[in-house]
Amino acid sequence: MKIDTVKIENVIPYLHNPRKNAEAVAKVAASIKEFGFRQPIVLDNEMVVVAGHTRLLAARQLGLKQVPIHIADGLTPAQVKAYRIADNRVAQEADWDDELLGLELHDLDGEAFDLSLTGFNPDELAALLHEEIDGQTDEDAVPEVPEDPKTVLGDV
Repeated sequence: MKIDTVKIENVIPYLHNPRKNAEAVAKVAASIKEFGFRQPIVLDNEMVVVAGHTRLLAARQLGLKQVPIHIADGLTPAQVKAYRIADNRVAQEADWDDELLGLELHDLDGEAFDLSLTGFNPDELAALLHEEIDGQTDEDAVPEVPEDPKTVLGDV
């Protein structure tokens, strides 16, 4: 895969992008600032974004003058349009293993890493780290029955 660097003003957002990115831009900008640009913006042969609209918006927010890009050569116009959709949609099919994710987050927390850079909001992080959140309990939660109950059937 060939990756080039181009002036940010040469990259053209796709006019009909169906993805609403505004809420993610700050998180992606924070990620780029912390980790660097690790995923190029994918463009068609006319320099129009195929995948990476949020990365482009984040780069602009950060004031970057250049961005890494990959030209998606060899795709038909229909394939470009379909890839534009699939790139965002297929990620929605994945689920998290909350137990393993919690372990990873605990490890990062133990290293005093800023967990907000993972993209999770504070309430999500608290739940994944099994921290108590004041005033929030599941109204349908049923406590587990203890091995040695304090009362038994017939005590009343």
